Amino acid sequence: MLRFAVSIVFCAALAGGAQEAAQRPAQASPPAAGTTETAPPVAPAPQAEAQPVADAEAAIAKSDWKTAENALDLWLGDHPGDARALFDTGYVADAEGRTADAEGLYGRAIAADPKSLEAHLSLGLLLARQGKADEARPELVTATTLDAGEAGPPMKARAWRALARIDATADPTAASNDLLEALKLTPETPPDTLLAAGIADRAGEYASAEKAYRQLLAADPKSAQACAGLAHVLVEDKQYPEAETLLRAAHDAAPDDPGVTAQLATVLAAEDKAEALPLLEQLHDAHPQDAAINRMLAAVMADAGDYAGSDHLYVALLAASPNDPAVLVAHGQNLVRQIRYAEAFAAFNKATQADPANADGWSGLAFAASHTNQPAVTLHALTMRSKYLPEVPSTYFLWATAYDSLHQKAQAAEYYQHFLDSSAGKFPDQEWQARERLKLLSK
Repeated sequence: MLRFAVSIVFCAALAGGAQEAAQRPAQASPPAAGTTETAPPVAPAPQAEAQPVADAEAAIAKSDWKTAENALDLWLGDHPGDARALFDTGYVADAEGRTADAEGLYGRAIAADPKSLEAHLSLGLLLARQGKADEARPELVTATTLDAGEAGPPMKARAWRALARIDATADPTAASNDLLEALKLTPETPPDTLLAAGIADRAGEYASAEKAYRQLLAADPKSAQACAGLAHVLVEDKQYPEAETLLRAAHDAAPDDPGVTAQLATVLAAEDKAEALPLLEQLHDAHPQDAAINRMLAAVMADAGDYAGSDHLYVALLAASPNDPAVLVAHGQNLVRQIRYAEAFAAFNKATQADPANADGWSGLAFAASHTNQPAVTLHALTMRSKYLPEVPSTYFLWATAYDSLHQKAQAAEYYQHFLDSSAGKFPDQEWQARERLKLLSK
């Protein structure tokens, strides 16, 4: 069976742009579209009420939780279905951080009075703060449909804003509509602008996001969230020099901020600047267990040629997530560069089993199979890869050598010719080999 030498440099061209992206540190995700609702629960509005409840609400207004709680407990002992008292008691528990008690009490208040906007809104906000978006959303939607009473438009607007935060990641269009409904009721605020910018950012509407972030920074140049958001947009738009300038200033102001440091390192790596590596090493030293930082550092170390050091990090990441396709592919690429083809084959094979749509995994498997005398596997891997990525000179060469190894002369000659037509002098060793094989195959 014929064997063909394919250089490591040639391998680097195999996956084209997809492999290059895989070797870059993952860019920071767009910042959250606004912040999670962390304000106090919805305060009870003054109403004509039984005196013990009125006294409790007076204590609530002074943040005298113990007095309010005692008064409400006594009242509820004789009036367990009083919706107002149940809501007030839930409010006290919420303010004191007793989330389970607050959740139950808000639920009882809603059961007693299903039209209580305050109770639906407070329960929705509480659930959202706990990360229970699926449970929070129906409560908030209900709140937007109810009469706000004496609380007026601001309370209903608060429900719409909370909905916008929940919808921002999964459904940016719905989030935009939610925010517009809020703005019909109350004027726009800086948090609204930040929320709108984050929604546009996540929707890929970078021009709109950039405009909003710049508006925020013009009003408050020290806004960390606006700075991070604008930097993310600039990176996505490959405006690296401006992003670097912005992030250097932010890093100087907050050198221990891991988010800013990670963003700056990402930009420096994208610009192929050597500063990225020590910056990430410093970040790694401060947060040695952070998987995202370890991934970034491993990728930059690989770019810098420290394949063994990079792979040490990838192996540690795989210990925690053994079936992570992206890490398996990066691990395999490091093994290829260390000429450990059999181990690379195992890594790429596992990656493609974990994620059959991983084009980089199929690219790596084809290359590793070529170097471990498995031409049939090479052809299968190339066939799978072609579902997701176009052919490049290096894949044409692998097709040709695999067919040549299997003595399928016509197919081998065809792909050698495809390789020569596309390589344009970029791979002189392989081009010489292709021409020599074509001469022999034509006999």
